[in-house]
Amino acid sequence: MDAIKGETLLKVQQLRDQFDNLEKHTQWGIDFVEKYTKFVKERTEIELNYARQIRNLSKKYQPKKKEEDENKYTWCRAFHSTLNELNDYAGQHEVIAENMTSQIIADLTRYTQEIKTERKSHFHDGRKAQQQIEASWKQLESCKRKFERDCKEADRAQQYFEKMDADINVTKADVEKARQQAQMRHQMASDSKNEYSSYLQKFNQEQNEHYYTIIPNIFQKIQAMEEKRIERMGESLKTFAEVDRQILPIIGKCLDGMTQAAESIEPKNDSSQVIESYKSGFEPPGDVEFEDYGQAMKRTVSETSLNNSRSDNKAERSSKGKTKTLWPFIKKNKGSNPEDFSHLPPEQRRKKLQAKIDDINKDIQKEMDQRDALTKMKEVYIKNPQMGDPNSVDPRLGEIAQNIEKLQAEAQKFEGWLAEVEGRMPVKSDPPRRTSVLYETQNSTPPTNNNCAQDRESSPDGSYTEEPSSEVQSKPEVQPEPAESGDEFDDADEEMLPTIGTCKALYPFEGHNEGTIAVAEGELLYVIEEDKGDGWTRVRRNEEEEGYVPTSYVEVFLDSNAKELFSWRRVYLSEDS
Repeated sequence: MDAIKGETLLKVQQLRDQFDNLEKHTQWGIDFVEKYTKFVKERTEIELNYARQIRNLSKKYQPKKKEEDENKYTWCRAFHSTLNELNDYAGQHEVIAENMTSQIIADLTRYTQEIKTERKSHFHDGRKAQQQIEASWKQLESCKRKFERDCKEADRAQQYFEKMDADINVTKADVEKARQQAQMRHQMASDSKNEYSSYLQKFNQEQNEHYYTIIPNIFQKIQAMEEKRIERMGESLKTFAEVDRQILPIIGKCLDGMTQAAESIEPKNDSSQVIESYKSGFEPPGDVEFEDYGQAMKRTVSETSLNNSRSDNKAERSSKGKTKTLWPFIKKNKGSNPEDFSHLPPEQRRKKLQAKIDDINKDIQKEMDQRDALTKMKEVYIKNPQMGDPNSVDPRLGEIAQNIEKLQAEAQKFEGWLAEVEGRMPVKSDPPRRTSVLYETQNSTPPTNNNCAQDRESSPDGSYTEEPSSEVQSKPEVQPEPAESGDEFDDADEEMLPTIGTCKALYPFEGHNEGTIAVAEGELLYVIEEDKGDGWTRVRRNEEEEGYVPTSYVEVFLDSNAKELFSWRRVYLSEDS
């Protein structure tokens, strides 16, 4: 180890006169690190642009709502799966950009600032040491010139004394004065000599320390800094490759998913789907009968019979020509399609009617959920008047009741057409074949804007049927029940509802209406009642502040256990009501 240090010191000492070149070289190294950082940054921009283009391409070819029927074909599903895998593939290129930004660009940017500061400190120390040795050298030169000057003055004074002493015409006083002057000059020269000798010794020590200790130490620090910079460059180059290597398994899974999607295509199944989708239900036409136009020739020729036969033949031909049309060549109506889909073949018409009925039933269920939610809200207002005015809910309840009535009438209309296609009219004693969301009011009373839930009779196949006495009529406003009624909201008065999650306000809400609560953008609240389809979520800020906020104004995070408990609670409340 000592031999290595000695060898390194010897190499450093060989550069003691190359201070300026080392300064240029280290600056070039830092410039190279910044150049590489810029290279990686441009690579991340390329990855992000590529990922963005791939995502846009995948989004562009995603199936639209009107193209949802494509999902029944395996080759369409395979293509959609390929688009999803391609979207994930684009996400991996975003991961490359993110990792390069955090692991290379940010690290090198921070290190560049550190190495600039360190380099500046080292070269500042080097310049300071150089200035000190140069100052010492100038001081030495000054002492040397002074010693030289004093020696010359002493020689001149000695010569002048000797001249005066040899001159017989000079007085003794002048000779003594010249002798004293010569002695003084010799003393000054001696002092200058001692000073010069002392400072020369000091300068030699400083120079030796400068070239063998101070400068080598500074150069060793610069060498360590340069080696660390080179090492960091190597680590960054390695990370540059590892970032790509890390996503290769995930990209391989994306490609495997595309391959599996392609292998899942079933041509026979797709062709069967085509047959199922477009079969008309028409029976093939029978044989075409022979029309004997020679019968008129066998009759007795007379003017009356001839005229009659011509008229009969024309009528027969015209009637046959109008009624006889081969079913594969029936022309489609190019105008607007009728509401009952009568322009379609029987099988296709049946499917369209069934799909329409299912859509109407979903709309009815949605309206009923909204009505139940608003009814519960109104009962809460009745129990707790400080939360809101119960009468403020009535207009919306009336509107929902009208919507339900219209949807039920429309469902009955389409069910009649469907029964006609199936070859029978609906009979109330028969068990229903299709899902029908027709509700029976509680205790055989007509539904109103204020009832909390309806009794529903389930058919053998799980659908709901309408009782003969169910009608939509108006009903007086429901009055609050006494505390002994056992209503679930009595418990809410005595004990606060448990929190089922949290939510974050996306927008500010002033909450001017009764029963609502004002929230600020970004505020975190507790969720105590989930949106039941009416567009409102019940939240709590603290033990004294709670109310409703629009569901679209908050981002809800429900606990999994709380969500399951809440769904069971809703089932219990609906059964209890």
